[in-house]
Amino acid sequence: MRARAAAKLRLDLQDASSGCEIPAQSLLKLWVRAAIGTQRRQAEISLRIVDEAEMIELNGRYRDKPQPTNVLSFPADLPPELKLPHLGDIVACAAVIEREAREQHKALDDHWAHMLIHGTLHLLGFDHIEPSEAEVMEGLEIDILKTLNIANPYLAAETAAQTRTA
Repeated sequence: MRARAAAKLRLDLQDASSGCEIPAQSLLKLWVRAAIGTQRRQAEISLRIVDEAEMIELNGRYRDKPQPTNVLSFPADLPPELKLPHLGDIVACAAVIEREAREQHKALDDHWAHMLIHGTLHLLGFDHIEPSEAEVMEGLEIDILKTLNIANPYLAAETAAQTRTA
């Protein structure tokens, strides 16, 4: 039996950030494609990288939390019978991701990978509101990151928190 090929991905990248290091588009696509895995043959995602001011505005408008966050996902609301490849939009805040990586003692690219995988899983219907959902989603993130030779980000965050409180 032949293994199914990775999804054909169209990533529409919009960089509206300033002053932060953004990974190469090839890496962004690699990470998003890893999250999609074999769940889709084709996928289209819009990725907008923003500064903190835009993220505060978006998080306030859509989640009633007027504060910066690392990533927001907006799943496409298309009738399933259309069978279009557009999964939705991801908005990532470069400054927040950079700050979190520094605070959590993570490699910047590793944290970007985690955030884009996290955002893509939301587009695929995964969530972390309930503890059981969070366990499933975090397990997927850990497994996907492992295929990319990236360590469990939740262990790294716990280690960093313990270091700060010691």
